[in-house]
Amino acid sequence: LDMTAGLWCCNAGHGRREISEAIAEQVKTLDFASSFNLGHPLPFKVAHKIAQLTPPGLNKVFFTNSGSESVDTALKMALAYHQVRGQGSRQIMIGREKAYHGVGFGGISVGGIGANRKEFGNQLTSDHLPHTLLEENRMTKGLPQKGGKHLAKSLLGLIELHGANQIAAVIVEPIAGVGGVLLPPKGYLETLKSICQDHGILLIFDEVITGYGRLGTPFAANRFGISPDMIVSAKGLTSGVIPMGAVIAHENIYQEIVQSRGPGIEFAHGYTYSGHPVASAAALATLKIYEDEGLFERARELETYWQEAVHSLSECKKVVDIRNFGLVAGIQLEKTENQVGKSGLKAFAQAFDQGLLVRATGDTIAMSPPLIVEKSHIDQTVDLLRSLLSSDSKVS
Repeated sequence: LDMTAGLWCCNAGHGRREISEAIAEQVKTLDFASSFNLGHPLPFKVAHKIAQLTPPGLNKVFFTNSGSESVDTALKMALAYHQVRGQGSRQIMIGREKAYHGVGFGGISVGGIGANRKEFGNQLTSDHLPHTLLEENRMTKGLPQKGGKHLAKSLLGLIELHGANQIAAVIVEPIAGVGGVLLPPKGYLETLKSICQDHGILLIFDEVITGYGRLGTPFAANRFGISPDMIVSAKGLTSGVIPMGAVIAHENIYQEIVQSRGPGIEFAHGYTYSGHPVASAAALATLKIYEDEGLFERARELETYWQEAVHSLSECKKVVDIRNFGLVAGIQLEKTENQVGKSGLKAFAQAFDQGLLVRATGDTIAMSPPLIVEKSHIDQTVDLLRSLLSSDSKVS
């Protein structure tokens, strides 16, 4: 029983015939076409579908092959945007502690997980906001109540330190997955948006895990009612079947970059497989499933049942915190012998041996079920985890 949707990506579930048949047909029709200096219809159709899902103004789509490529692409767009507006001094990227933004040099620069950075030397010029995991918010159902505005206002300190005219963009995951399922306290994202807007700094939402229905809406931006300057996406775009990512940029960013250039290449960036026809066919089939089956709405309807189920584990002695929002949950376990990750890994292995796939990130069990999950699957998952995390369990 896969309660991780593969790796936050198989939102429509596994083995969807509609997707595999679309891929097979496309391979027979057009297996590859370059997106350099010319185009083919399919990525334009995908871009149009995506633009129908995003907040107003976010309507220009640049295709990549992964979340990592999407992040690096968005960061380059931010630099290019400021450069063409005569603000080339804006070079600093602001990330956040415990954040994960992929494995490209841009992504590890703004990422906040030390193990992903320390072996790779100099990266982009960056600084980091504090993470959003606060002791006083433990065992909160849904969004944490405390500290949101205060945490977001840490950005003002970085602006004072570096100068607003040196900062290009702030990139955050609306919900941080790899860092341990870290949620934005109420008021946090709204305050970040306001500060960025006041100081001419671009705000990028990394929605690689929250995009395409995970929070019961197309994107977290829709759920929180916030329109960032760019949305980074991948994973759920094709339900994990074929690699594909997309950066969705605001019309203003597109116009500034493209209109400032003469004939030739407006934005010197791209990938051989950007807008690949087979990946595009998979994306169109996936987006159609989401729409036809109302899977985004279904996720929203299941949210309360999911929340109550996972929080029923709060009485287990080995559980020190539970965090949830949408169809996402993190169950944090107590450390074993002061070794971070040991409890999580053992719980992961024990669950797998009994037919349940969860994810261990440090000592947090992270879950993100496919949007087709049934209540019986949720019950089965929680019952098994309860048996593993009970007082006589050998997890720790």
